[in-house]
Amino acid sequence: MFLMDSLIRRCAHSIPPEVEVVARDEGIDAATMSRAIAQGWVVIPANPKRQHRLCAIGEGCRVKVNVNIGTSGARCDPDLECTKGKAALENGADTLMDLSTGGDLAAIRKKILTFDSPIGTVPVYEAVRRAGNAADVDADLLFRVIREHCEQGVDFLTLHCGVNRESLAALKADPRLMGVVSRGGVFHCAMMVKRDEENPLFSEYDYLLDILSEYSVTISLGDGMRPGCIQDSERLAKSVEYITLGKLAKRALSSGVQRMIEGPGHMPLNHIGYNIRMIKEITDRAPLYLLGPLVTDIAPGYDHIVSAIGGAVACMNGADFLCMVSPSEHLALPLVEDIVEGTRVAKIAAHIGDLTKKERGYQTPHEIQMAEARKRLDWDTQFQLALFGDVAKKIHERDGERETCSMCGDLCAVKMIQEILEKINKK
Repeated sequence: MFLMDSLIRRCAHSIPPEVEVVARDEGIDAATMSRAIAQGWVVIPANPKRQHRLCAIGEGCRVKVNVNIGTSGARCDPDLECTKGKAALENGADTLMDLSTGGDLAAIRKKILTFDSPIGTVPVYEAVRRAGNAADVDADLLFRVIREHCEQGVDFLTLHCGVNRESLAALKADPRLMGVVSRGGVFHCAMMVKRDEENPLFSEYDYLLDILSEYSVTISLGDGMRPGCIQDSERLAKSVEYITLGKLAKRALSSGVQRMIEGPGHMPLNHIGYNIRMIKEITDRAPLYLLGPLVTDIAPGYDHIVSAIGGAVACMNGADFLCMVSPSEHLALPLVEDIVEGTRVAKIAAHIGDLTKKERGYQTPHEIQMAEARKRLDWDTQFQLALFGDVAKKIHERDGERETCSMCGDLCAVKMIQEILEKINKK
């Protein structure tokens, strides 16, 4: 095993400068933050190959939001993807992932790596493009692409190490309606079936950790067997993968490699708490990174709302990192306006999740100040305090400047009760 002075090891006996930076940002004692990183409860994805704004993900930290961008084979416009990345960061995204599958992937990634945020990728996508199809990807090609992404400066990699023969056998033994919906998961299934061999990311996991340790890159253990519809939530494959990811998470931590866990896809709202708590327990409280969960399958065009509902509940139960879902999810490659809308909705879900993380966490100064501003009918202060005050102001002013909102008008309950209480207090 390649050993280096990783962030995890430095945090075990000191408070590194980057930890002091994120601790101040999170309002957490730096020594507490350093211990959490050493124990694997918090990660700071930061490849030393490039400098960018630091971001802490995990227990005690604010819930973070990732936004996926990237070209496809059907629509390849690298400049448009950069515009989407800029829009995402301007609207509150904490990290970006480049999921490009069309065009010059290295050149596109180079552009996206200029953004001032942690950047993630899914290397198997590029490996498949180079090989021509998923079944022809071999271990040498896959590990070569992973190393290239690390060398280029990527901060965290989604790697589907838990899609192994055992999880594939579980899929066969307990069939699912949607099978496998993760692209990375499907690619590894194709490789295993074609070669009748184990997934190299699982069988050669120690070698993978060597590479990641060499470049101080964080591994995001991908949920290749996540349910693709709520009907599959109770099927076996995802639980088998959870257990595998728990074992791999422990091995990464002992090797000094920062790691996150991804999961768990589509599931009914009442299944979320159990699944989140189970993943957290199995993985020794590793940071948990979610797309969704999506809690109904019949709202295409509004899956960003569906995802936000599931995401808020997931955060209440311990999730740390939400992946933005756009209105175009399951339908098309997102437009810039889809990215903006999806990012804003994900930020709202993350904020709601944050309010549940501490005892009486809803009593934050920000929330209290908003209530006080509403009581005063102080519109300017409300717009300043709002997560997206530009939208609120535009809606309020569409019927002209008014003391009250145009829905209540002269029947405004807030104004009337103030007048009533003033009269009572004068008696």
